[in-house]
Amino acid sequence: MHGTIMVFFVLTAGLSGTFSNFLIPLQVGARDMASGFMNMLSYWFFFASSVLMFWSMFLSTGPAGGGWTVYPPLSALKESNPGSEMGMTLWLLSMALFIVSSLLGSINYITTVINLRTRGMSFSRLPLTIWAFFITAIIGVLSFPVLFSAALLLIFDREFGTSFFLSDIYVAGRALDHRGGSPILFQHLFWFLGHPEVYIVIMPALGITSEIIATNSRKPIFGYRAMIVSLLAIMVLSFIVWAHHMFVTGMNPFLGSIFMFLTLIIAVPSAVKAFNYITTLWRGNIVFTPAMLFSIGLVSLFISGGLTGVALGNSAIDIHLHDTYFVVAHFHLVMGAAAFFGMMAGVYHWFPKMFGRMMDDKLGYVHFWMTFIGVYLVFFPMHYIGIAGFPRRYYSWTKFDFSQSFTDMNMFISIAAFVTFSAQLIFGFNFFYSMFRGRRSPQNPWRSNTLEWTAPVNPGHGNWVGEIPSVYRWPYDYSKPGAAEDFIPQNVPFAATPESNLPHEVDDEELYSDEPTVSKTAH
Repeated sequence: MHGTIMVFFVLTAGLSGTFSNFLIPLQVGARDMASGFMNMLSYWFFFASSVLMFWSMFLSTGPAGGGWTVYPPLSALKESNPGSEMGMTLWLLSMALFIVSSLLGSINYITTVINLRTRGMSFSRLPLTIWAFFITAIIGVLSFPVLFSAALLLIFDREFGTSFFLSDIYVAGRALDHRGGSPILFQHLFWFLGHPEVYIVIMPALGITSEIIATNSRKPIFGYRAMIVSLLAIMVLSFIVWAHHMFVTGMNPFLGSIFMFLTLIIAVPSAVKAFNYITTLWRGNIVFTPAMLFSIGLVSLFISGGLTGVALGNSAIDIHLHDTYFVVAHFHLVMGAAAFFGMMAGVYHWFPKMFGRMMDDKLGYVHFWMTFIGVYLVFFPMHYIGIAGFPRRYYSWTKFDFSQSFTDMNMFISIAAFVTFSAQLIFGFNFFYSMFRGRRSPQNPWRSNTLEWTAPVNPGHGNWVGEIPSVYRWPYDYSKPGAAEDFIPQNVPFAATPESNLPHEVDDEELYSDEPTVSKTAH
């Protein structure tokens, strides 16, 4: 349940759900999402999914007991253990509703970005935040239906006697009437979504980080087009590397080598993003807001967790480490903690736009440092005990003699986890206190270029009063030589900044055809 709730209901819903809904209309210059009705349906499907998932935790037989991957035959046979009874049924129904919610939201995001951009907002002028949300939505539309089909077929196996994932099963010496199915088929279906899901979670966090690092470095993002190409490359490659999660299933070694090769290739666009973040920070006039610290923390976690991913992408190494805590450490650093840091960065950065008030910076700094240090203290030691052979997925390990030598390290990890969790209580207090008692925010507190900061401090229905501003330039004109200030918002025409224009920077004539005062009013 921990994995299910964190991966789907916290990180996916918190990043793709919350920030995409909030930022896409504001940053592309739209009154609202393309379909308010689909948005409402998406929310209520998610709400129903959440109710079912949390309801399952209070059943007398307990919640789903097959891990977040719910591999059959454990998940397909109600008699296998109490966690495979009603709790598993509710898990599958909940996930089916969640997938419907995700698909409705993703289609809405894609449609809004393509069709509702304001005048002048070409794809080459979109903030990297929107690029990340847009590509994430495409990944979701293409991959989530596969998990939906897997959940549906698993329900058939459990309730209607089919044998999609079952074959030659014996329970207490009795042969069950199942023939011809394959539990490995379920793994293929699950991981065809499961690996793109990693990028469904991390891509929005990377997009948020791109915006925050550029804004607080007071520099243009380094390699804007390379960042977009790397996102597109990750999207394509994410669909053809799923079987690296299955090296220990008896896979043909030649096929395993193909997936190993593709897995190592995906490190290239990921490294491009890390390099561009570091280069943007290099010699920048950095403003260390809490959002900036969390963004830098994401880059650190993304690199350190990604390096262990290169090791696990090698099938010869993964076979030995697959069921150890080394994988737990890698996964939590590169996806779990990194995505969480991106979400926290987004909350601190756009809190003024959400509530019209500022969060307390001092509490934000305490929150960051306790969380950053705590995360490394929790997950770094797991690499070492994983290499030493400490297994994952054990309900209890203290009764085994071989595990006694790991007791002290696990106690240390537990203490670090409690300290890290306590830091989130500080964030919770800061968040709710600042909603009502925080310092009132100016319209553009971070001196940022994107369109949301041209809207009122508390955007009402329709986001902007009067006409929507037009866009004349890309979103990263920071510290431009010759400019009067160190930022030039997207709605400021080139005609207003002749002292800093480059030779090719001229306004599109059609933007002036029937809109002589929009940019001035909005700015």
